[in-house]
Amino acid sequence: MTTKSGTSAAAKQKPKGRITDGLRFGRFPITAVQPVVEGGKFPAKALPGEGIVVGATAFREGHDQLGVSAVLLDPKGKERQRVRLAPARGERGLGTDRWEGVITPSGTGNWTFLIEAWHDRYGTWHHNAEVKVAAGIDVELMLAEGSALLSDAAADASRNASDRRTLRLAASILANTALTDEERLAAGFGPDVADVVQRQPIRELIAASEQYPLFVERDLAGRGAWYEFFPRSEGAVRDHSTGAWTSGNFRTAAKRLDAVAAMGFDVLYMPPIHPIGVQHRKGPNNTLIAGPHDPGSPWAIGAKEGGHDAIHPDLGTFEDFDAFVARANELGLEVALDLALQAAPDHPWVETNPEWFTTRVDGSIAYAENPPKKYQDIYPLNFDNDPEGLSKEILRIVLLWVSHGVRIFRVDNPHTKPVWFWEWLIAQVNKKAPGVVFLAEAFTRPAMMHALGRAGFQQSYTYFTWRNTKKELETYFHEVSHESAAFFRPNFFVNTPDILTEYLQFGGPAAFKIRAALASTASPLWGVYAGYELYEHVARPGAEEYIDNEKFEFKARDWDAAAESGRTLAPYITRLNGIRHAHPALQDLQNLTVHHSTDDATVVYSKHKTLPDGTKDTIIVVVNVDPHGTRESTVSLDLAALELDPQDLSPNGGFTVDDLISGESWEWGEYNYVRLDSHLEPAHILSVRRMPK
Repeated sequence: MTTKSGTSAAAKQKPKGRITDGLRFGRFPITAVQPVVEGGKFPAKALPGEGIVVGATAFREGHDQLGVSAVLLDPKGKERQRVRLAPARGERGLGTDRWEGVITPSGTGNWTFLIEAWHDRYGTWHHNAEVKVAAGIDVELMLAEGSALLSDAAADASRNASDRRTLRLAASILANTALTDEERLAAGFGPDVADVVQRQPIRELIAASEQYPLFVERDLAGRGAWYEFFPRSEGAVRDHSTGAWTSGNFRTAAKRLDAVAAMGFDVLYMPPIHPIGVQHRKGPNNTLIAGPHDPGSPWAIGAKEGGHDAIHPDLGTFEDFDAFVARANELGLEVALDLALQAAPDHPWVETNPEWFTTRVDGSIAYAENPPKKYQDIYPLNFDNDPEGLSKEILRIVLLWVSHGVRIFRVDNPHTKPVWFWEWLIAQVNKKAPGVVFLAEAFTRPAMMHALGRAGFQQSYTYFTWRNTKKELETYFHEVSHESAAFFRPNFFVNTPDILTEYLQFGGPAAFKIRAALASTASPLWGVYAGYELYEHVARPGAEEYIDNEKFEFKARDWDAAAESGRTLAPYITRLNGIRHAHPALQDLQNLTVHHSTDDATVVYSKHKTLPDGTKDTIIVVVNVDPHGTRESTVSLDLAALELDPQDLSPNGGFTVDDLISGESWEWGEYNYVRLDSHLEPAHILSVRRMPK
């Protein structure tokens, strides 16, 4: 049947879509949601119990009040947390319609979150009633509307009985004409009512954003203190008559693990433990000619004894390695192994798979170069000739070490391999062995370092090593904690076998304390290369690395003599790691706030965390970054960032801080005088004392 217009009756009866279908904006616009990595193409990074700062720009037409919330969903899609967002503080919030809050995932897995914006009925009424009643406009009408609003909310069966009673009582008082207008309005504005509607707002016209991914990984993916040593040096013995060394091995190195654990470290990292090439082996201090007893660089991997799937015979067997890992685990340490994807000219791959390297026009294989530097003992890999075959071989190697208890890999120079490869490898490894962690040793341009983080690297080395002035540190701390935290976790190593900065070369023991205090408190991840606690600071002339470098020779350190003489930073490092373990605020990344000081060498920052039980942990760090003298300063604190409760304040508005280094206590306020002598103690690490509720 057809109507006169030619439209069938069935078509006329078909329900029409809403006029809003297909539109990009919901009832209320929600834009610029964070943390979102490339529109949700990659998940934002998170840890169990970590406070993740979420934000969005949300607004509405007219003058009614808008409410904004973040909703956290667990890997099964179940709502686990709903947090009301507040206008952003400071310049970020002034007139920007920017809203922020903190969500906290409780376990690992693929979580998601979304933002909701809604008509805030109570907030709208509160604002209108406050203005109109004071002006004598529509007074009775405003009080009646408040009573009706709270009565409706009290009828909501999803609210608990206590909250419903609170709302009913307030509604009845608002409706009681026997009371004064002020008494009636005070009931509707009361703190009990405010608390109820803050926890469970009275909402209408809800708009929601998309859901965005949040990948929550185990603690050591983003928290932990690392210690690096060369197992061949631990227990190595030199024959002074011949100059020949007897290498340390896994069994002698295991004896050092107790001291590493006692200093409070969580991860023990070892450079490559594989056979070392003989051809073009480097000698001491990177010389081109090695003597008969020179061990070579562990990064020149591969010899007749095997490649990346073999152990250097001087270090022991797989059985010895397994025992080493087991002992580390007994002491609460995880073993991290170096993954250096390169080969010595002796590596078996050179014969079996020459297509995995770059062949030059003269038929030779290209060795590694970073002009003007040359690494004749290393052949870099080429992923373009046989990407599938090479990738599968590397996956096999990684899973082999995983089967021997290695769940953390420090990856050497990942920026010299294709990013797609890392995205594939890390996903494959974590699919087969969830929880394996990769640290990127990529001292390169920001775009590449950030891309590696997006591709899956759980953490990365950073520019921290070269950020030494107050301005440099403040800028960098803000960047890594607020601008790139969704995809880039910074591991603040204070030194490496390759990096001995001028600051440490010429700053004396104070410089070592300063850098350790900064690294251990500003980031949840920090690391130390052995010898740091002995203040090793002599560089090879013309280079930013140690003389008699352990990369090319054995190094025997007398730890006992250092402890007996007191010339060791080990007790200080132990104290720093103890503070980190005792204070959850130091285990999060995004909660860092930089504060102001009047001195150009005094750095001030805080970290604050509210725990699931409602208790608060707040740390204030003040560091004199001038290793050569005393600095005096007035420290100005952003008190809002400390989230102080009235009960925490003294009658004059101050609060108590306890110095976790010296044990002293002071009363502080918004402005505070500080004097730090770098030769005595360059840092205050202050815990804000909270009164029990």
